[in-house]
Amino acid sequence: MNNKKYIGMTVNERLCVAKLYDKFYKAVEEKNVEEAVSMLKKVELTEESIDPILESVGLFK
Repeated sequence: MNNKKYIGMTVNERLCVAKLYDKFYKAVEEKNVEEAVSMLKKVELTEESIDPILESVGLFK
C-alpha cells in the first residue's frame, strides 16, 4: 500500500483523511500498541517514523 496518497500531510491529517483519528487515539488511551501501529501503517508511515510517534503519545513498542 505505497501509493503516496498522504504525501505532505501531518500524522493527524493522515488519520483524519483515513477516518482513523478517533480510533487511533482510543487505541492510545487503551494502551493498544498493536492497533495503533496498524493504523499508522495504514496511513503509509514507515517503521522509522512510527516509533517516535508512539513515544510522543506515551506508547512504546
